[in-house]
Amino acid sequence: MDLSTNYLGMKLRTPLVPSASPLSEEIDNIKRMEDAGASAIVMYSLFEEQITHETYELYHHLTKGTESFAESLTYFPEPDDFVLRAEEYVEHVRKTKAAVDIPIIASLNAHSEGGWSEYAKHIQDAGADALELNIYYIPTDMNLAGEDVDKKYVDILKSVKSAVNIPLAVKLSPFFSNFANIAKRLDAAGADALVLFNRFYQPDIELETLEVVPRVLLSTPMALRLPMRWIAILYGKIKADLAATSGVHKPPDVLKMLMAGANVTMLCSVLLKHGIDQIRVIEQGMKQWMEEYEYESVRQMQGSMSQQNCPHPSAFERAQYMRALHSYDTTKII
Repeated sequence: MDLSTNYLGMKLRTPLVPSASPLSEEIDNIKRMEDAGASAIVMYSLFEEQITHETYELYHHLTKGTESFAESLTYFPEPDDFVLRAEEYVEHVRKTKAAVDIPIIASLNAHSEGGWSEYAKHIQDAGADALELNIYYIPTDMNLAGEDVDKKYVDILKSVKSAVNIPLAVKLSPFFSNFANIAKRLDAAGADALVLFNRFYQPDIELETLEVVPRVLLSTPMALRLPMRWIAILYGKIKADLAATSGVHKPPDVLKMLMAGANVTMLCSVLLKHGIDQIRVIEQGMKQWMEEYEYESVRQMQGSMSQQNCPHPSAFERAQYMRALHSYDTTKII
């Protein structure tokens, strides 16, 4: 049985790829994920703010008071010469590459164009096999048109693309007026893969302290419906590979995503909740199902239930909306 798949120009042993999470902060965990069957690892993210904030803060403290005397103006180097936390990330990528045999996909979490693109080059030089660009941008300017928002994503991609020559994936949210169009534009701009979907941080309110607080909620299997739908719609219509993330918890989740058209399925919440060994459990469950239904390879099922290949393509669009609502059995309500 051949479980291999192709993603970002790499042949992977299976479609099971742990996504960016705190698990990859420790090399021991990365080794454990490799031993459990991970075919590649997406590293935790280096955030744009980590680069820009630390640069300006350090520059402020080192230059404070330097104008007191003319001769002290050149005592300190410019911010570009500082060694910041971003350098620790680059070094972690380098050490990880030396510690494991599977591909390492670094991750940049960004929301604007800027000098941080140079760190993409540093990450490439550290040995990363590919780079995932996680664009986390929430437009709140009422005067900013949707077209301008879309252009921002394309410009960020082009900026990073010009800095590296390793494969580049773009991780997106579903919050676009026309997701099919932005997918097409990113594909045309050179994205080697689209990762669907990013789960945006949603703040909560603490009633006792009246504070806005972060609360991380792990995904549930229900979350797979949205990425599965869009992967099925995009399959065969763009050149970029498709990675499924959010809601992948069990073997059937992986199989459904592959049939929709995914090249890989990314795991996060299930590993944080149940442990790294779930990678092995999911792979074994895939094998059992494929043996039972006589599938010889992953490629045999990829895209078989995409919109262009399934018996009823309208099932992925509005045509099934009314049918779904009317099919609910109200006799089960207590």
